[in-house]
Amino acid sequence: MRFLTLRSIAAVTCALIVLTSSVCTTHAGEYYSGKPAKYVFLFIGDGMGIAQKMSTEAITGEKLAFDNFPVQGITTTQANNRFIVGSAAAATAMSSGQITNIGMIGMSPQGKDVKTIAEMAHNKGQKVGIVSSVSIDHATPAAFYAHVPKRSQYHYIDHALAASNFDYFAGGGLKDPKGTRKGIEARGNAFNAIQKAGYKIVSTRNGFDKLSPKSGKVLTYNEWLQDAGATPYEIDRRAQDVSLAEFTAKGISLLDNPKGFFMMVEGGKIDWACHANDAKAAIMDTVAFNNAVKEAVDFYKKHPNDTLIVVTGDHETGGMTLGFAGTKYESHFDVLAAQNVSFEKFTQEVMEPFKNSAHGKNTFEDLKPQITKYFGLKFKGDPKKDAMVLKPFEVANLQEAFVQSMAGHLIQNNSPQAAILYGSYDPLVVAVTHTVNNKAGLAWTSFKHTGTPVVTSAIGVGAESFRNNYHQSEIAKKIMAVMGIAPEVSVASK
Repeated sequence: MRFLTLRSIAAVTCALIVLTSSVCTTHAGEYYSGKPAKYVFLFIGDGMGIAQKMSTEAITGEKLAFDNFPVQGITTTQANNRFIVGSAAAATAMSSGQITNIGMIGMSPQGKDVKTIAEMAHNKGQKVGIVSSVSIDHATPAAFYAHVPKRSQYHYIDHALAASNFDYFAGGGLKDPKGTRKGIEARGNAFNAIQKAGYKIVSTRNGFDKLSPKSGKVLTYNEWLQDAGATPYEIDRRAQDVSLAEFTAKGISLLDNPKGFFMMVEGGKIDWACHANDAKAAIMDTVAFNNAVKEAVDFYKKHPNDTLIVVTGDHETGGMTLGFAGTKYESHFDVLAAQNVSFEKFTQEVMEPFKNSAHGKNTFEDLKPQITKYFGLKFKGDPKKDAMVLKPFEVANLQEAFVQSMAGHLIQNNSPQAAILYGSYDPLVVAVTHTVNNKAGLAWTSFKHTGTPVVTSAIGVGAESFRNNYHQSEIAKKIMAVMGIAPEVSVASK
C-alpha cells in the first residue's frame, strides 16, 4: 500500500522515476516558489485530534491560538505498512517527507537514512532547536536528528543527539544514556558524549534561567522527570518546573540569529494522557502546548515577512468523543474542574503505596476519601442535585475495578476483558477517570492511536500551501519548499 499525493506533473514524473530508482526528489516549486522563510516553527501536538482541541476550547472558554491561524488543512496519517500510524513513522513523515514503516526513525522502509528538515536547515547554516515535553530521545523529537530502525533504541538515539551538532535541545531527559536496555550494544555514557560535543547540560531552574545566547549549544531538561524521562503533566506541574512555553521562549532567544532557525516543539504528553483516557490531563497539556505556540506567534508578529508557523498533530489518540450515551445530548464540562491530579500522579502517589501496603487488608472503603479529594467524586448525597455524587452503578463499576487493581497486584490479570476496559493502566484509576469524563459528557473508544485525520494550521510565509487535504508527509515537503530546499525520499516497492 502506498499513500502518495500526486498533485502535479512534477509529482507524477517523480512517481514514474520510482520504477527505476528507489530515491525521488520532489521539486520545491511544486508547493511554494516565493521568498524563503527565515524562521520556521513546527509544532506537533502528539495525539491531538479535533476532539482534543474542541474539548480544550469548550472547557477553557477560549479559542486555541492556532485555530485563529488564517490557513487550516486536514491531514491524513497512514504509515507505509499500517493504516493507524505510530509516532515514529508519523514524525519521520513530517520531518523528512518519507512515508515509512511503524517504529522506524528517520529511515525509509528499506532502511535507508533520509534527510530531515532540521538537518537540512543546519546544513544551510541555520540554527536548530528541538523541544518536547516527553524525553528528548522519544519518537517525535528523535525523528528530526536520528536514524534508527527501532524507536526503542534510545541509547543510539542519545548518541545521535550528541552527533547532530544542533543548537538547542530542551524539555525531557534521556531514557537510556548508559545503554542498559536489553539488546543494546553500549557506546558509552551519552551524557559524556554530549558534553564532549560541546553542549552545556542544564537540569535546574536556576541554570535554565541563566541561559543566554552566549551559552553555546545547550541540552536542558526539567529537574523533575515525572515518568519515563518526561516533564510532569501540566496539571501536576510545580512552580519551579519549567513549562513547555518557557522552553520554547528560551529556545527562540538562543536561536535567533541573522541566518534564521528551525524549531520543532512537541506537546508529547497530550498523547500520553489520551492513551490513559485522562481528559483533564490531556486538556491541560493542550493548554500548555497552546501557550508554547503563543510564544512563536509573539515572535511572528515582530517578523511577519520572514516567519512560518505550522501547527499539527501526528495522529489522534484514544478515540476521544465529544458526547456520551449517559448524558445524551448534554455536556457538563464543569465536572472536570474538580480533578486536580493526573492519572499518573494518582497512580504513583496513591495507588502504588496503597497496594504495596495492602497485604490483603485494605478495602475499597479506605480509598474513597482519596478519590473524592483528587477527582471530586462523592459517595454520599443526591446525584439528582449534585452531578459529582456517584450513582449506584457507578460505584459498582469502581468497586469492580478496585478488585481488578488488587488482583493485578497480587496475581497477574491478563483477561481480554480487562485489557479492553482498562488497557495497560491501573484499573481503578482508569475507572475513575472514565467516570469523571462520562459525567462531563466525554468518552473514549481506545487506549491506542486512531486513524482519524488531524488538523494542520499555518500562518506566515508560504502558509497558503498548507490549505486543503493531504497526507502528513506533505507537511515536510511544504516546509522544505518554504525554506528553499527539496526533500529526498525513498518509496517502498509493494
